[in-house]
Amino acid sequence: MRPLPKARWWGGASLGAAFLMANSSIGPGFLTQTTVFTQQLLTSFGFVILVSVVLDIGAQLNTWRILTVSELRAQDLANRLLPGLGYFLAAMVILGGFAFNIGNIAGCGLGLNVLTGMSFEQGALISCGVALVLFWVREIGKMLDGFTKILGTVKILLTLGIAFSAHPPLLQALHHTLLPVKISAAAIVTIVGGTVGGYITFSGAHRLLDAGIKGPGQQAEVTRSAVSGIVISTIMRFVLFLAIVGVLTHGAVLTAENPAAGVFRAAAGEIGFRIFGVILWSAAISSVVGAAYTSVSFFKTFHPIFERYERVCISVFIMLSTGIFVLVGKPTQLLVFAGAINGLILPIALAIVLVAATNRRLMGAYHHPKWMLAAGWVVVVIMGGLSVPVLVEQIGGFLR
Repeated sequence: MRPLPKARWWGGASLGAAFLMANSSIGPGFLTQTTVFTQQLLTSFGFVILVSVVLDIGAQLNTWRILTVSELRAQDLANRLLPGLGYFLAAMVILGGFAFNIGNIAGCGLGLNVLTGMSFEQGALISCGVALVLFWVREIGKMLDGFTKILGTVKILLTLGIAFSAHPPLLQALHHTLLPVKISAAAIVTIVGGTVGGYITFSGAHRLLDAGIKGPGQQAEVTRSAVSGIVISTIMRFVLFLAIVGVLTHGAVLTAENPAAGVFRAAAGEIGFRIFGVILWSAAISSVVGAAYTSVSFFKTFHPIFERYERVCISVFIMLSTGIFVLVGKPTQLLVFAGAINGLILPIALAIVLVAATNRRLMGAYHHPKWMLAAGWVVVVIMGGLSVPVLVEQIGGFLR
């Protein structure tokens, strides 16, 4: 049997990385953030999606291309650029991953609340125990991986069905996507931060490196993979946005504690509501383990002891995330806050990668396209300028 041509093999791996990145972003935060901001902006949220997809591509395309050309992981590239900078970058990504993981635990609490009626805090504590078992018993984790893929497909099909049955005002949504009535900086920062902020875009690039897709000769595949991941998650977000707008325009009233679940109940009744609970919990529980694992992989470079006790560190990471959620509560606000804090981390991390792209010692003979560098710096300026006041506002909301 002849081996597959090289291009086809690479293409399959790059498309797989795109789906993995997209699936990482379409979690409990994705569902809650989209619902919260669609409630605020209605059809004008389409404009937020349009702006965010441009910023997402600018950030992810630069990050994936630069890391795969350098053939270095993000923290190693930063350390070679300036000794110690990689530790700073790792600390920032870990902070963002910790915020994500608190949000994932909140998503677990929301999911079990839908299924059983138990409190969010009780759901979070039970889910923490389940996550630890899944992490330590690998066979169960593998079963959950397959289960999550099936539920992920059901989630997409259910959302498509709800968008169809909700009869959203398509013409108005498309009109306001191009010419919005209202604009929200908080929505832009949160959505971009929740899609490519923190560990998500780096883990996608690191997966490509692990698959052997690296070096200047593979940049066409890297570009296709980076853009495909954003397009996949954006299609899902736009479909969800249409579903939410549809149920809202027909008079649905969503609860502040779990607004995304209310969308599915309004459009598909109790059956849709319970299915959503299963989907939300399964997406959240797999994200808890995945976010903890990826975040800890960044601080393994701090000291050999962290690598030696990696599994213990991941377990502590999960338990700390749960403890903070149980103390703070406010699951919906935490899911939005996680996106906002990663929206602030994004421009810092991207700026480091862009500076590295101009360093001949690190990049060799490769010349990163000037238009791509310019696009990356535009993302840095916009996200940097918007994210600080948005994060201050989010913190103020918690204290009130």
